[in-house]
Amino acid sequence: MAKRLQRSAPKVRRDSAAPSAGAPAARGKGRRRGRVRSSLVTDFTIQLATLSEAGIPVVRALTILEGQARPGPFKSILQELTEDVAGGTPLSEALGKHAAAFDNLYSSMVRAGEAGGVLDRVLNRLAAFREKAAEIRARIKNAMIYPAAISIVAIGVVSFVIVWVIPKFQEIFSSFGITLPGITQMLLDTSEFVVGYWYLVFGLPAALLVMHGVLMRRNRGYRYRMHKLLLKIPVIGPVVAKSVVAGFSRTFGTLVQAGVPHLDALSIVRDATGNEVLMEGVESIRRTVREGEGIARPMGETGLFDDLVVNMVDVGEETGELDRMLLRVADAYEVQLDRQIEAMFKVLEPALIILMAGFVGVIVVALFLPLIEIMGSLGGQA
Repeated sequence: MAKRLQRSAPKVRRDSAAPSAGAPAARGKGRRRGRVRSSLVTDFTIQLATLSEAGIPVVRALTILEGQARPGPFKSILQELTEDVAGGTPLSEALGKHAAAFDNLYSSMVRAGEAGGVLDRVLNRLAAFREKAAEIRARIKNAMIYPAAISIVAIGVVSFVIVWVIPKFQEIFSSFGITLPGITQMLLDTSEFVVGYWYLVFGLPAALLVMHGVLMRRNRGYRYRMHKLLLKIPVIGPVVAKSVVAGFSRTFGTLVQAGVPHLDALSIVRDATGNEVLMEGVESIRRTVREGEGIARPMGETGLFDDLVVNMVDVGEETGELDRMLLRVADAYEVQLDRQIEAMFKVLEPALIILMAGFVGVIVVALFLPLIEIMGSLGGQA
């Protein structure tokens, strides 16, 4: 908490509009603006929670935060939020008009905090949730830096050799008119194809990537198949599965802890997840819960959650501590996820180096076999 207080600023106050415990806030598209960084929203949440804990009403808190924000898209959003809340709109509803910055999870938790009169506590939970999610993303990105650097260097080296070095050797071999070994001829043919049809070599993968991106955005069936395939890939699949379970558990647990009803929480989790397989599973759970059953059994039937998770959720439902159990599951799976990611990249790094060395070795052997023959023939002539 001390860390958050250091990052927050400020004083002063005015009365805020009464919170609404009604239906979910409308999800408006809002005006088109530049991209809002996730870190700005997280800092805003921490500061708003600190000001609320200090007893400063929402309107005054928003005025303070808007005043200290740097010019840009987020400052414009804060200005509109302040105007809306000052005009009597509940904060959750005002947030719902800016879905690009404040997603459904965010506004739903704020709505629950307003309804229960515990907005400061909910904002603190929301800030902790966002910080945890950002920490996981940062760890994954940092772990990917070295393998990505090796891959880029490897592609650059191999491309340079194929485009510039091999054609020079081809001229030498042609001038001596020797019969080339199969591996050398294959390498020369590859080089000739890359140089002659470079637009296909580089353009076709780029076109396929663009097509994949378009289909992933617009075609739900294609997206579902890709996400299902991802879960089945060796090494990567278990990591993705752990990530899916951890994300579900933390989001659902945080919503339940904030007082959001289970059905509403499941709807929010379903819409917030980026994985179509999980989305379908959560919708199946929601339909069963809506019919009056518990959560644990339909979770087990989806095949996405192992026995440990299902049993902990079952115990949580029986004891009335579902939120705590879900957050414990999230903590445990995030620790396992960190270990799996670290182990995966520890294996990937030497594998990439060996692969790069293998490529270079094949090229060296393919080029020097004919040179040895040429030197032998020259020696014989001497």
